[in-house]
Amino acid sequence: MNTLTSSKKRTLLFDFYSVDDSTSLYTFGLSKKKIEKLKQKRVKTIFIISSHPVYHESYLRLVRFYQGSGFEVKSIHIEDVDVENLPNVKNAAREIYECFKKGSCQVVSYGESYAGTLISCVLIYGGENVEDAIDRSREINSAFVTSEEEFLFVYNFQRYIRSRQHVVGDRLVFDIGGDRESEGEDPRDIKDAIPKRIIQKDEDVIRITEEDRLRGEEQQPIFKDLAEGEDRPSDQPIIDTVSRQKERDDESLLDKGGRKEGIRDRKPSVEDEVENSKFGRFYLSIRFKLISIISFLIVLAISLMIFLATHFFKGDNEIRIQENNLKISEVIALKVKSDFVSLIEKSRLIVNAMIQNTNKQERKRYSELILGNDKDFIFSGIAVMNKRDSSLNFVRYTYNDSLMNEIQVSRDDIKAAHRANNKIFVRSFDGETIVQNVSQVFRLPVLGLCYPFQKKKNGGASSVLVSYINLDKFLKAFRSTGITKAFMVNDRGDIIAHPDSAFVLSGGSKINLPIVKSMIKSTLNNGQTRYKDENGIIHLGSFNKIGFGGCGVIATVEEKIAFQEVYNIQRRNIYLMIITLTVVILIVFFFGKTLTTPIIRLLYATKKIKGGDYHVDIRPSTSDEIGELTNAFIDMGRGLEEREKIKTAFGKFVNPELADMVVRDEIHLGGERKTVAILFSDIRSFTAISERLEPEEVVDFLNEYMTLMVNCIDQMGGVVDKFIGDAIMAVWGVPVSKGNDTENAINGALLMRKALIEFNKGRGGPKRPTIKIGCGINVGPTLAGQIGSENRMEYTVIGDAVNLASRIEALNKPFGTDILVSEETYNLVRDVFAVEKMKPIKVKGKEEPQQIYAVLGRIDDSQCPRTIDELRALLDIEEQPFRRRREDLDGEEVKYEVV
Repeated sequence: MNTLTSSKKRTLLFDFYSVDDSTSLYTFGLSKKKIEKLKQKRVKTIFIISSHPVYHESYLRLVRFYQGSGFEVKSIHIEDVDVENLPNVKNAAREIYECFKKGSCQVVSYGESYAGTLISCVLIYGGENVEDAIDRSREINSAFVTSEEEFLFVYNFQRYIRSRQHVVGDRLVFDIGGDRESEGEDPRDIKDAIPKRIIQKDEDVIRITEEDRLRGEEQQPIFKDLAEGEDRPSDQPIIDTVSRQKERDDESLLDKGGRKEGIRDRKPSVEDEVENSKFGRFYLSIRFKLISIISFLIVLAISLMIFLATHFFKGDNEIRIQENNLKISEVIALKVKSDFVSLIEKSRLIVNAMIQNTNKQERKRYSELILGNDKDFIFSGIAVMNKRDSSLNFVRYTYNDSLMNEIQVSRDDIKAAHRANNKIFVRSFDGETIVQNVSQVFRLPVLGLCYPFQKKKNGGASSVLVSYINLDKFLKAFRSTGITKAFMVNDRGDIIAHPDSAFVLSGGSKINLPIVKSMIKSTLNNGQTRYKDENGIIHLGSFNKIGFGGCGVIATVEEKIAFQEVYNIQRRNIYLMIITLTVVILIVFFFGKTLTTPIIRLLYATKKIKGGDYHVDIRPSTSDEIGELTNAFIDMGRGLEEREKIKTAFGKFVNPELADMVVRDEIHLGGERKTVAILFSDIRSFTAISERLEPEEVVDFLNEYMTLMVNCIDQMGGVVDKFIGDAIMAVWGVPVSKGNDTENAINGALLMRKALIEFNKGRGGPKRPTIKIGCGINVGPTLAGQIGSENRMEYTVIGDAVNLASRIEALNKPFGTDILVSEETYNLVRDVFAVEKMKPIKVKGKEEPQQIYAVLGRIDDSQCPRTIDELRALLDIEEQPFRRRREDLDGEEVKYEVV
């Protein structure tokens, strides 16, 4: 439930019910709680708005529920938003507005209806401008007033309302209470004067005439005042000023000669609609969908191609890189192993010389001879274990003084190296070969090598050979200009050699590196793996053991660097995809216009046909399927135009709704039981009138009179069943019910009274006689359908209720009235119309007496006669005495008598 306008005193509410034939009150969501809310807001009147054929049972359940809850229920049916319905909508808007002035009320949309359009018209009736009225109705429901027909109707409603302006003193006053129809003006006469809606490229514009532009200042919305709880005096005009519309320039209406072409000068064609209008949201268009589908397929295909190419290329590249790493590690490992073997042989040669020469001078001379030009050995010596402190005790040793002087290493540095690595070197007494990085002591890359020299029978060693070797020669093998980096570690993960000497000097460990752990644990001499380092960087690595001291060479490369070219190719492919996609989108966008433009033409041509304009001014622009569809559509429009002409011509002889059903072949011989409202109308003393006129004059007189009466019936949704000489028979509720058929029937009779008063003005004399009519209305069950034969049939209603309506009509002359209704009819509308109870009568065909009521007018009509005498004075009719059966001296059949 939505609140449109509220105040402390009154509230205008809105509700919506989606209905079908089985809708129950529970489905409506009606409950005691909801009724209590309505009563808390002091709602007194419920307006039920319908636009399509209603489901009779569910509609009555809804009406009876509200009535049983203490609310006054009023039904409003808006069949279509057509200019001919402007008077009906104006009456409905006035009724809602006047009710709102007196207290809170609720507007209910019964199913899909034009309730939103009516709400906008109520706001316009109360003084809002068109734009604000539409915006406020959309606040209730975003689906309100969205179609072209509704837009046009709301703008036309404002024009129709403003056509009732007149001047009071020096200002324009708008008297909404006036009825232009009562002055004899047919609302269809202003149809040509109402501007049509022009759809521009950027904004919607309503063209108005210069006369409209000069009609005063902007309106002051009365709903704003009512929302603040301020009541206007009853004699004050509802709107005292009229909005001043600003003339807008429209360059699109300039012809080639520079002359502005008004809306009455030029009727927009389908081509103009296509070129000048916005076709909805672009993302809902066929062109957008076509672009999206093609773009999606292109992106999917190229992305899949890029993914597969990258995947296979990356896999192949990874294999090649791993093979390259393994090759590099293997080559370096062989080189290092060869160097180690050479060093060991050289150290053994030195040691043997020290052992064989017992003379100290001879040992020194021999050492200088061997090590004089050597750039590798810094120190070499044989050590035994000191059993007291498990330290090394060197028994034979030699220093390379020339190299030590060159690299600035002292004998104290060598002794410090002995002490620092003593615990590691003593493990060689157990048979291990130790390779240790001692660079931290010497502050330059130096390798400590310790292995068993004199072995014991139990597998141990009685002495070990310790050598300190300069690593400059080794490090050259690990330096590379490629992307692969190689380094060597021992069995404890300590760095022995690295291309960056800083790592060697730091004496760091790589024991936590996954590839080092894999190498230490591996039983194989080589292997490869993909791993992540301590910084989260992914590497591709290979290892190769050198088979000496548990050392191994590891060759590794960052995956990001290894696959850089793969990623470059992938990026270039993505750029190529974007360029290709852009070109394709542009091609499809402009090519799509050739596809969508004919479809848009067909769309607007369809809207024209929907609006009743069957002249389709389009031509096929292609020879493909759309061109064939356009040709078929043109042929369809011509066929519909011919069919509409037939239906229009046929509708002059029968009701348009029946004509439409006949065209659709929905009318068959037989009928169905329906509760309908029947009206009979007859001209008093027609025989005397026709005797004074020529036959041609009688025909002209009847045609003029019948036109007025039929218009009144049509306005209230009635169906003229037949003309019986000067009499008219009309029904409400067939072929479809509007939900408030009884009220509409009496409203139609009141309109006939009003139209007849205007018709009689200025008449009198033998050739232009004034006329009086009588109307009888009854509601009851009838059999409605086709009566006759297969070749000649007539749609009508038959039953006792029809006969009673005819009898009631005949009672108007003796009662001195013009509208009489039965008791069953009155019980349905007792809260809507003011009536005068007449004497009970007995009519032919009825055993029980019938109570008849004379209709004075609507209760909410301030001009309604208060008594039957006022009504007779208004209509200039007199009561005539009833003629009893025994007084039927002429033998004429009397069809009624007073009880």
